Amino acid sequence: MGYALYNRGGRWAGYGVPATCDHPGCGRSIDRGFAYLCGGDPWSEKGCGLFFCSNHLSLGPGDDDPDMCERCLHDQPPFDPTPDTEEWVRHMLTDESWQQWREEHPEKVLQMTASVGAS
Repeated sequence: MGYALYNRGGRWAGYGVPATCDHPGCGRSIDRGFAYLCGGDPWSEKGCGLFFCSNHLSLGPGDDDPDMCERCLHDQPPFDPTPDTEEWVRHMLTDESWQQWREEHPEKVLQMTASVGAS
């Protein structure tokens, strides 16, 4: 089993989830796979767990430290996460593989539909 898709703290993640770098104002397209994860993996005690492009992740201070964002490197509070991309939201709203999830989460579906202006 791979990590193409998983939910961590209410946020969809994995290399199958198209995303935008969580650094404010960046806008670079990435995915929410481990390669872009501050802290290196979802179970790490280090890092904020947000996702950043290669321009906004740096090697941790120690030899065994994972890549981290500038805020984590300086022990500062994390950035706010970027919203899900329209591509990802539309996939969740329309793909047959998400039908059961949509039926189980009608309120979230309404919010998502409003966010992309879908009907």
